[in-house]
Amino acid sequence: MQKTIRTRYAPSPTGFMTIGNLRSALYEFLIAKHEGGTFILRIEDTDQDRYVEGAADAIFETLRLTGLNYDEGPGREGKYGPYIQSERKANYLPPALKLIESGHAYYCFCEKDRLDTLADDKGIKKYDRHCHNLSKEEIEKYLENGTPYVVRQLMPEGSTTFHDQVYGSITIENKELEDQILIKSDGMPTYNFANVVDDHDMAITHVARGSEYLTSTPKYKLLYDALGWEVPIFVHLPLVLNANGQKISKRYGASSIPQFIEEGYLPEAIVNYAALLGWSPPNNKEILSLDEIIEVFDSSSISKSPSTFDPVKFTWVNAEHIKAMVPGAFYKLALPYLQASVKKPGIDYSVLAKMTQSRVSFVKDCGELVDFIDQLPEYDIELYTHKKMKTNPDVAKEGLAVALKALTNLTDWSHESLATAVTGATEESGLSKGQILWPIRTALSGKPTTPCGATEICELLGKEESLKRLEHGLEKLK
Repeated sequence: MQKTIRTRYAPSPTGFMTIGNLRSALYEFLIAKHEGGTFILRIEDTDQDRYVEGAADAIFETLRLTGLNYDEGPGREGKYGPYIQSERKANYLPPALKLIESGHAYYCFCEKDRLDTLADDKGIKKYDRHCHNLSKEEIEKYLENGTPYVVRQLMPEGSTTFHDQVYGSITIENKELEDQILIKSDGMPTYNFANVVDDHDMAITHVARGSEYLTSTPKYKLLYDALGWEVPIFVHLPLVLNANGQKISKRYGASSIPQFIEEGYLPEAIVNYAALLGWSPPNNKEILSLDEIIEVFDSSSISKSPSTFDPVKFTWVNAEHIKAMVPGAFYKLALPYLQASVKKPGIDYSVLAKMTQSRVSFVKDCGELVDFIDQLPEYDIELYTHKKMKTNPDVAKEGLAVALKALTNLTDWSHESLATAVTGATEESGLSKGQILWPIRTALSGKPTTPCGATEICELLGKEESLKRLEHGLEKLK
């Protein structure tokens, strides 16, 4: 019978989630969900010095906003809880004592002053195993006297090999590994030890984390082996870098996921872009919903190379998701921005939404595209110059005169009727359609780009306002 895949996202509550943090959570989620497995959230708060009030709530909210719903975790208790590390304190000392009994760990009673003297010429400290040589009687005396201690892992001689799903088989000489602390003097486990114990106790099958932890993994492997526990599948993820080549982090001013949403990025687009930071979908189809990503995701296709966060591509992904939205959903999001920009009585905001949906990178920009409806902005006559349309201010002056003559007496002010009138005017005047339509569009909007063509703008503005603006444009050109 095939074992159910169980993955966990195990953040420390030290601040908000960056795009890199979200990518880690997403890949854990995808590894599980692609195989119908279980995704777990575990809060690793053993380092109380770095604890930030409200950070855990920010993690919960970010996962909710992005649709990465966990099956087990705080507030969704399962049989492997509790899911907050500080509430699991009693779980860590028993396996540490077992390691001491089997000779894979030892008590260390060294004080800080002594440890500070162990630095080499380069200032690097490595423990010298001073307490490993203590006799059983000496250890018992220290313990009876209540002397503070830590528990250290004893690194064996030789080398350790582990397999990673992304980077393959990796071997590290054990002499490069320090006898790391497993239990701190306050009785709390270190991050590394708590990870191993919790992952075992929660039956985690796949451990995904950043590639910067590759060199620490032999320590994990040795702990699993010493305790007689099954080693999970390791999946180390490539770094996500900023434009300066630094790892995306709060330290270097990375934005939080809620900040991105506030800036106008859709949650679906954020998840989509995060998925592309280290993984390429089949058939190079890059715009995907979360359900589509779940279906095609393959952790064996994760890249070894670091990914660079690209704001331009991120914005493109957002624009593509806006284009793909159901019109009614876009209308609902766009309406407040359209109403703030256009207050013309009788305006049909659903028409404006339809016009702008495919032309914005952010929903909030739709209002700016149509704000000319209420108020014609000041504009320079150089806007009438358009190389492709073969227009310039002199040609535009003729084009507007032709347009006014063709449209002034028009009774049917619909887009179709206006287009027919312009076609007739081109035949009579000898001007091309572009040499009439571009000047009309410019005179009506005062903008270099518009969400619709000249005749659609005429229909939006109505006959009186349209003719007024065409006459104003002609005056500017004179």
